[in-house]
Amino acid sequence: MRNTMDARRLYRETSVRGATPVELVVILYDTALEDMRSALAAMQRGDIEGRTHHISHALIVLQQLQGTLDFERGGAAARQFEQFYSLVRAKLLEVQIRCSPELMQEQMRYFSEVRDCWLEANRALLKPKSPGAANEDLNVQAGKNEWNA
Repeated sequence: MRNTMDARRLYRETSVRGATPVELVVILYDTALEDMRSALAAMQRGDIEGRTHHISHALIVLQQLQGTLDFERGGAAARQFEQFYSLVRAKLLEVQIRCSPELMQEQMRYFSEVRDCWLEANRALLKPKSPGAANEDLNVQAGKNEWNA
């Protein structure tokens, strides 16, 4: 079991080092979703300590996502993400209090849908542009992937 955990951590660290900004966001979403799945499993086992641990870690990930929002450059999108993260945070706290697997599954579904949008944004950023095409969509500048919400 320990070797599996070490291998996972090594893989994640390697992925983070070479990731674009959008890929880093996807990694954070994946981490939060993994925490939510683990919290749900703990909830179903009646493991209060495990549920609390995993929900707390998901909240830390949400804090990281929320803390990196750039309201100047991200405008309305940043404000929408702020609201989304605040809502998910409130719902996770409600899950913790009510011990509601259904509410947790709902948050996981919403979070997965937004994660998929980030993946699509990353694909669009990495897609080769035709010569002379404007790079204004998704704020791609001089061949560097920069996207700020």
